[in-house]
Amino acid sequence: MCGITGYIGSMQAAPVILEGLSRLEYRGYDSAGIAVFDGEKIRMEKAAGRLKVLEELTDHGKNMPGTCGIGHTRWATHGCPSDINAHPHMNEENTIAVVHNGIIENYDILKQRLLKKGYHFSSDTDTEVLVHMLTEYYRGNPVEAIEKVMHRVEGSYALGIMFKNHPHHIYAARKDSPLIIGFSDTGKYIASDVPAVLNQTRNVYYMENEEIACLSYEHIRFFNMDSEPVEKTPVTVDWDIDAAEKGGYEHFMLKEIYEQPKAFRDTISPRIKNGEIVLDELNMSDEELRKIRKIFLVACGSAYHTGAAAKYIIERLAGISAEADLASEFRYREPVYEEDSMVVIVSQSGETADSLAALRDAKAHGCRVIAIVNVVGSSIAREADAVLYTWAGPEISVATTKAYSCQLGVLYLLALKLAGVRGRLAKEQEKKMLDALCRLPEQMEEILKNKEKIQYFANHYLATEHIFFMGRGIDYAISMEASLKLKEISYIHSEAYAAGELKHGTISLVEPGTLVAAVATQDRLYAKTVSNIVEVKTRGAFVLALTTWKHKEMEKEADYVIFIPETEDVFMASLAILPLQLFAYYVSVGRGLDVDKPRNLAKSVTVE
Repeated sequence: MCGITGYIGSMQAAPVILEGLSRLEYRGYDSAGIAVFDGEKIRMEKAAGRLKVLEELTDHGKNMPGTCGIGHTRWATHGCPSDINAHPHMNEENTIAVVHNGIIENYDILKQRLLKKGYHFSSDTDTEVLVHMLTEYYRGNPVEAIEKVMHRVEGSYALGIMFKNHPHHIYAARKDSPLIIGFSDTGKYIASDVPAVLNQTRNVYYMENEEIACLSYEHIRFFNMDSEPVEKTPVTVDWDIDAAEKGGYEHFMLKEIYEQPKAFRDTISPRIKNGEIVLDELNMSDEELRKIRKIFLVACGSAYHTGAAAKYIIERLAGISAEADLASEFRYREPVYEEDSMVVIVSQSGETADSLAALRDAKAHGCRVIAIVNVVGSSIAREADAVLYTWAGPEISVATTKAYSCQLGVLYLLALKLAGVRGRLAKEQEKKMLDALCRLPEQMEEILKNKEKIQYFANHYLATEHIFFMGRGIDYAISMEASLKLKEISYIHSEAYAAGELKHGTISLVEPGTLVAAVATQDRLYAKTVSNIVEVKTRGAFVLALTTWKHKEMEKEADYVIFIPETEDVFMASLAILPLQLFAYYVSVGRGLDVDKPRNLAKSVTVE
């Protein structure tokens, strides 16, 4: 959530900053602002609404000359979206400007102290506390002032800071909120995420927790909270700029839906060698893997739904007790960590605040923590004991699609690896499973070629108010993800239920004309799901069913059927979700909504 960019170099800063902010729009925001040093003073412009408002206000940066500046897109937490609450924030003397991602948890206490000292506040934000604290502690040394503030604030933050008295420098600091530093022949950059700088450079530093950075025309220097110099090694990002562009598609989401076969193949193929699953990144021997007695799958949102599917898969294939937990609930329920437990943290961004907190809790209790993330160098990746990266490339749309698919791919490999070392699969069975896994990308492509039937159906349900998804086992996990996709981008009330729970209350909501989407891909549960379809049809529901081609008889039971290819039951989530993603996409487009940037949502949730 929120986006930070900053630039100092030989080019005009404002256009560079605005371009960077445009590449961070996927993170979610409701206002934007920019501050530039023009040679005499720090000039600032900010506005509520989309970035285009700020671009028009500044003539795309042309009327804000200067080669040093910072910018921000804000997602409101403290204070409603408005020009005043937008970032940057400046002190009363207009000598210090700050942009901030995160939340200052003790801001009210700090604000009361500052008010007693005579400071005046013009906004409702927690960020303004930081500006006045920097003013209070500044005695000519910016790093020293920043350090003192960091020692006194509680919460999460990524900061971009300018001091009028140090006009040829930008300062940055972070704690539990991502921030990168980029560099090229034409300047230095700060940003919340890599896509913001991809058109300028692929050379970046990932800032660690509680670090401070000082950028000037000549150098980049890093310090810890005790003002001690820190040596860092730059990383070359292997994405190219085309990966963060729409490439002819109307929306990033549609592009990323169609990128899933390639992304899935890129994620699994390097880990299958000579018919064997090779997960060297785990840094665990087969003997250590055999000792695992329990697995906690911890995540938020769509990543949690991959864990919900993996729970069934791991227990069925590997015979290991598995739990899928929402990260936001996990540590507060005081989980009982058994001996030889493994905790798997799944996160697209690698910066999800609740997932990071769960990781730290698990490590504090002596558990081995494995991370499944997409962003190299992210906080979760750095703090986990081992990382299994999903090589999905940049995902720009707020509603995840290809990252979800790649997470499933890694979890399939992990389940099969555990099953193999525990002797749960005969060689012939293991080969059959691996062959099916490797065929999935081709089957995904087959499904995506037949989008017209899904688009046709979606166009007939643009005005619906309620949709219920149902399924059993892995189909229930698929239903949860399908429901989330729809509600995220179409704003239609959508719920997912375990089909067996219908008679425990949910069926009372079904009335004539209610749309019910039934997922029925699990052969051993197929007949039971058909019974549930009959139940809701008896109450007047219109049923959309999704099943495999061998169940042609479903056309007699449901009102509309989407068929997908056959594969192993445990891999069905990878195929079944594609038409349901397309359904959500076409409903959103048909309703005239902003598919890639749905209201109130952020790509990376870096606060609790």
